[in-house]
Amino acid sequence: MTVRTRVLILLSAAVALAAVAAASVLHASARAERRNQAVPGGPRITSGTVTLTAPGRMVFRNMAWGPHRDELTTVPASGPSGPRTASGVRCLRFYAASGTGVCLQAVHGTVSDTYRAVILDARLHTRARYAVPGIPSRARVSPTGHLAAWTAFVGGDSYAGTDFSTRAAIVDTRTGKLIPSLESFRIIKDGHPYRAADVNFWGVTFAPDDRTFYATLSTKGRTHLVRGDLRTRTVTTVHENVECPSLSPDGTRVAYKKRVAGLPKDAPWHLYVLNLRTGRETPLAEPRSVDDQVVWQDAHTLVYALPGDYGADLYALPANGTGSPHRVLTAGVSPAFLR
Repeated sequence: MTVRTRVLILLSAAVALAAVAAASVLHASARAERRNQAVPGGPRITSGTVTLTAPGRMVFRNMAWGPHRDELTTVPASGPSGPRTASGVRCLRFYAASGTGVCLQAVHGTVSDTYRAVILDARLHTRARYAVPGIPSRARVSPTGHLAAWTAFVGGDSYAGTDFSTRAAIVDTRTGKLIPSLESFRIIKDGHPYRAADVNFWGVTFAPDDRTFYATLSTKGRTHLVRGDLRTRTVTTVHENVECPSLSPDGTRVAYKKRVAGLPKDAPWHLYVLNLRTGRETPLAEPRSVDDQVVWQDAHTLVYALPGDYGADLYALPANGTGSPHRVLTAGVSPAFLR
C-alpha cells in the first residue's frame, strides 16, 4: 500500500467520523428541541401569576415537556384538566399550606448537583434556603404554615431496597430554627426507650397544633408510624408497617402506603387508611402499587401520583375503601390544595 493510499484512507475515515459526530450532535439537538416544546395534544400552559392564597385551586409541579417543565403550576381544583398557569419557579418536590410553600430544588454544578429546600411566601418569593444532604424525596408544610419538613435520600435510590438512608428535617418558618435530622429525637418503641444505629425517618406530616407530627421510622427491617412531639423532642411508635403517612384534615386518620407480602420487590405497596383512635386499617380500592405520600384533597378524597407518559399523572380515590381511582390530570406531581 502506497503512502498516498494510506493518506486517502485516513482522510476518508476522518470524514466518516466527523459525519457521525455531526449526525449525533444534530440528533441530540433535535431531541432537546422537541423536549423544549409543548407536546401536541398535551395540556395548554401559559406563564402567569401563581399565589399560595387562592382558595379552590391546586398548585403542583408540571411534568409536561415544554418551556414550563418542572415549574409550579396552578389549575382550579374543580377543573384540573383545563389550561394551566405556570409560575416560573421550578421544584423537584413541593407542598404548601396557609400561604407558605416548601420547594425542594436541584442546584446544578459543574461536577455534580447539590440540593436545597426553599421556603416560599404566598407570592412564591424566597424567604429562606437550607442545604439538603441528598436527593429530595418528600415535602410537607403544617396546616398553619408555621412548620415545613422535607426528606432526602443520602444513600441508595429506592424504598424497596435495604441499602438506603434518609434524613428528615423540620424547620420553623417563622424563626428559621432548623432540626436537621429527626434522628436526634428520643425514641419510645413499644413503651420503652429505644436506640439503634440503623434508625431512619421519612415522610413527615403535621397536626394543626404546631407541636405534633407523624412520620415513618425504619429499624431492623421494619417500618413504624411514629407520633412526634416537637416540644419534648420525642417520637413514639403507634403502628407497624406504615410508610409515608398523611394526616387527615380532622387529625383522626392517617393515609399511607403499606408493604404487602407477595408483591414484586419493585412494587410492594398498597394504600391504606388507619383510624388513629381504634387502630383499624382500611385497604383502599387502588390495585396498583403507589410509591407516593398521598395528599388529602378534603376529608373524603386522597390524591397521589402514579407513573405516566410524562413521568407522572395524578389520581384521586375515596378514603373509605369504596369506589375506584380516577385520573385527575396528566403530567403532574406534588399537588397542594389551597384552602
